[in-house]
Amino acid sequence: MKIVPRSVPPRAAWALEQAGVHPLLARLYAARGVATHDELDDSLARLLPPADLLGADQAARLLADAMAADQRICIVADYDCDGATACAVAVRGLRLLGARQVDYLVPDRVVDGYGLTPVIAERVHARGAQVLVTVDNGIASVEGVAEARRLGLTVIVTDHHLPGPALPEADALVNPNQPGCAFASKAMAGVGVMFYVLLALRAELRERGQFGAAAQPRLDALLPLVALGTVADVVRLDSHNRRLVAQGLRRIRAGSQPAGMAALFEAAGRRPEAATTFDFGFALGPRINAAGRLADMTLGIECLLTDDPARAQELARTLDAINRERRDIEGGMREQAFALAEHLFEDEASAPPAVCVFDPDFHEGVVGIVASRIKDRLHRPAFVFAASSAPGKAHEIKGSGRSIPGFHLRDALDLVAKRHPGVLLKFGGHAMAAGCTVAREQFEVFAQGLAQVAREWLDAATLTRRIETDGPLPPEYCRTEVVDTLHREVWGQGFAPPTFSDEVEVLSQRVVGEGRNHLQLKLLHQGQPVDAIWFGHTDPLPGRVLLAWRLDVNEWRGERKVQFLVEGAVAAGA
Repeated sequence: MKIVPRSVPPRAAWALEQAGVHPLLARLYAARGVATHDELDDSLARLLPPADLLGADQAARLLADAMAADQRICIVADYDCDGATACAVAVRGLRLLGARQVDYLVPDRVVDGYGLTPVIAERVHARGAQVLVTVDNGIASVEGVAEARRLGLTVIVTDHHLPGPALPEADALVNPNQPGCAFASKAMAGVGVMFYVLLALRAELRERGQFGAAAQPRLDALLPLVALGTVADVVRLDSHNRRLVAQGLRRIRAGSQPAGMAALFEAAGRRPEAATTFDFGFALGPRINAAGRLADMTLGIECLLTDDPARAQELARTLDAINRERRDIEGGMREQAFALAEHLFEDEASAPPAVCVFDPDFHEGVVGIVASRIKDRLHRPAFVFAASSAPGKAHEIKGSGRSIPGFHLRDALDLVAKRHPGVLLKFGGHAMAAGCTVAREQFEVFAQGLAQVAREWLDAATLTRRIETDGPLPPEYCRTEVVDTLHREVWGQGFAPPTFSDEVEVLSQRVVGEGRNHLQLKLLHQGQPVDAIWFGHTDPLPGRVLLAWRLDVNEWRGERKVQFLVEGAVAAGA
């Protein structure tokens, strides 16, 4: 492990501070590439124009035509939080703009697999829909789109995933990552893409005189859902995505959010008036995702769609219970997966450059989370496989992978597929997360093929975990009000939350927690005592260490005190 301070361009930091930005925030923003105060303007007026998103205008025209003809529109969703929020945004937004017949269908993770398949197309047609709209999927659904159109459906694909070698022949294709699209934010989540289609649709309806003298419907009420899906999908928070998230947070803190989101905040023990991106990623998002992992994502979507507070609370409590079950399953799987991974090497230094594990007792709904845990522990790309539970697919195993910086997981799968034809039955995903299906007897071939690609692409430096930090924290900033200021900002993937580092003296330490798996510390930081905790770590620390930590506030019996959340430590002077 290496703890490495970020460089801070002094001119950018100075310019931001002169423009009135808090000195600490000015330093943090400059280190993340913000050069001018204008880049921090998160107003709606600064959002990118919908006309720049290739296919959005065509999708808007088709939807406007369908609404004029009172056609039935069916949304085909995905079974993660991005897909659920995108579906809720689509249904709510279309109804808000005047569509009278809108419903949705979400595939079953086990039975249907991912995306718009021919079977899903047939199911949509059987419902009597004339228009099919995908959200957070569809860019790889060449066969499913073809079947839907053969059945006479108008097909609109809205997605954000990377396209494969062939694009589906949809009536409209909206994806910032499709060839020829000039939209500046390639990192927009699926929920953001659907929101932009609605903006384009409203403009189309306005041109057609749909609203007459009446004020056009406001779509900003959808921004809390856009913010939640954007953060939960761990897409890069470029300046455009940060604006979307900031706008959503602003509305939630002011008490304006769907009933289901309010109920999820309550179920998670969080306060909407102090909502943060951390709440999206670690409280609300996992509860919605749990439905898609262990049950039916319809529960999550219905929670986000209902306007009945009592119904919302009932659904949120159900999602909370499913999430607790998910944590229990994950805990057992995680320990078994760690044991399997550790059999692959004698020590961390001799670990293979990519790790693949499979156990027939693993639950396929949780493999992605466990892969993430292995990736975090070993700092290597990791795939975890479970036996497929789909009818007639007992010979297949489904894997979910997570990667480290410098290793594009989907590109790696593509290379494995080219080198070992027939081994990968299906695959797709992003740079940092991907999924695939292989025949059970081909698991070792896949594992060796992925490890070979990793040997070629990764070197010792890349395989060494690096914690980038914002350097020492002046003691005058170790105050609860400063922590509150930091928490109100938009942090996430590609715009890392502040992490500081400095040499500290360890005054005392003890293992705590129900599972005795956390290290509680008392430290001396720049002459001042401070409490700290290192979650998931039990090994004792030497008397003096170079520590990397995030700032937090511990509330106990009405007293609020600053504490450090430890990210890593190395012996001082090492």
